[in-house]
Amino acid sequence: MLKVFLVEDEFIVREGIKKIIDWAGNGYDFCGEASDGERAFPLIQKLKPDIVITDIKMPFMDGLELSRLIKSKLPATEIIILSGYADFEYAKEAIKIGVAEYLSKPVNGEELLREVGIVAKRIEEKKSEEIIKEKYRLEMEENTKARKRKLFNYLVTGNKSMTELYEKAEKVSVDLTAAYYSIMLFKAMSNKKEQSFEFEEFENLMQEISDEISSDNTIVFDRDQEGIAILTKGDSEIKVKDVQADLVDRIISIMKEKGQLDYFGGIGCIVERISELPRSFDTAGHAFSMRYLGKESRFVNCDEIEKTGIRDEVEVDIFNIDTKQIDRGRFTNFLQQGENSETKFFVDEFIKGVGEKAFDSILFRQYIIMDMYFCVIEFIEKLDLDKSVITPPDVAKLSSGDGDELKRYLENIITTVIDMRNEAAGSKYRDVVTRVKSYIDEHYAEDELSLIEIARFVNFSPNHLSTIFAQETGQTFIKYLTDYRINLAKNLLRCTGHKSSEISLMVGYKDPHYFSFLFKKTQGMTPTQYRESKN
Repeated sequence: MLKVFLVEDEFIVREGIKKIIDWAGNGYDFCGEASDGERAFPLIQKLKPDIVITDIKMPFMDGLELSRLIKSKLPATEIIILSGYADFEYAKEAIKIGVAEYLSKPVNGEELLREVGIVAKRIEEKKSEEIIKEKYRLEMEENTKARKRKLFNYLVTGNKSMTELYEKAEKVSVDLTAAYYSIMLFKAMSNKKEQSFEFEEFENLMQEISDEISSDNTIVFDRDQEGIAILTKGDSEIKVKDVQADLVDRIISIMKEKGQLDYFGGIGCIVERISELPRSFDTAGHAFSMRYLGKESRFVNCDEIEKTGIRDEVEVDIFNIDTKQIDRGRFTNFLQQGENSETKFFVDEFIKGVGEKAFDSILFRQYIIMDMYFCVIEFIEKLDLDKSVITPPDVAKLSSGDGDELKRYLENIITTVIDMRNEAAGSKYRDVVTRVKSYIDEHYAEDELSLIEIARFVNFSPNHLSTIFAQETGQTFIKYLTDYRINLAKNLLRCTGHKSSEISLMVGYKDPHYFSFLFKKTQGMTPTQYRESKN
């Protein structure tokens, strides 16, 4: 119901307009009134009416001055001016301000209601247009996110030509031109076991950080549950380092404000070519994998790893090693969250964190081999997977061989477990997508059906659900839902006599204008043209 506000200094006229018209019966909410512009403006700002009817000549503040203020603060509000003056200058000024209608007094109730109806129709049409624009924006936003994820993968895998990269970057409004580049990886997580860090909270935080740090020299890529990747660029190495330092300061500041959250960032090497970005990503991943080997929130620069005590080779007395410092939790944490691309880095840093000299001891190697093996078996059992896939270690051979053979064994069993974990997750994701499709089957006719609603139904974040849905089906959620509804509409257009507006409601589009817009966008013709065509 549209809201109407009246401003008129003559009490009798104001009462007449208010009472002579059955506002509620004609579908309007008469939300307020005032005797002059000065009294009216604060009320109008508070009530935000759709239509303001105002006299032009009033004490304290006239109708034209009031109209200027309304249009500056509430541009969507339509204004109808009533005037006892036939002076063309008033009308010309009203048009300049953006007044919808200029009526001469006296005006009867029937005439005023007719003009209000014309303005109301215009407002409804504008609102419909805004709904169409917003839905289209959301559709494009999901498509853009999917394209940006693909672009990042292409940048860091190096399997696309420069021409293809620039073309794909242009489609998502990403400017890749620079002299130097570097990649940063960042993730935030709850540091309280009892605190559930909701999916939407995580996405909102990542979006807040992305908005805060986006600039001409930073391009932020969403990595779903792995946080974000930031491509930093500049015209010199010093510029890129300055950009990175500023980013780190700003992100740390945001995280301190949030509290109750841990975070970790890995900074890759600086390269001179886009084709070298896989190397920067590789080193950023190496630095990022250090999150499994420490508990404190921090950023690790790949250049600093060589300088830290992590790589120091010091003499170690095997009998004085405190094995409690070999944190099984870190190993398990990597099995839960790590990726195969990080495995080599993790094993390298895990061994160096303990002290490579310690591995000269056969006794210590035996301890590590068996401890890690049982850790893997325990993890597999918790996932209810087949533990026989993991071959028991040849302890004698591994403990007496060189260190590289031991590293390879650890890498192999970790890689195998992560593959099993991902396969189990993939099965889970397929089940989730099946549930999503079933939900759409049951609720497609509801206009409010959205990614957010379904994400809550399957207990996923909207962003994460969007990612896995695209991975499993090859298309975005929005495209799948649109195609589903449009295909139903095509059948109804050909097989029933329902009007286009009725079919619009039947397939889930409350607004027939939006339905027509989508149908033409996807099919290249209007619903009527489709019904009349023979193809």
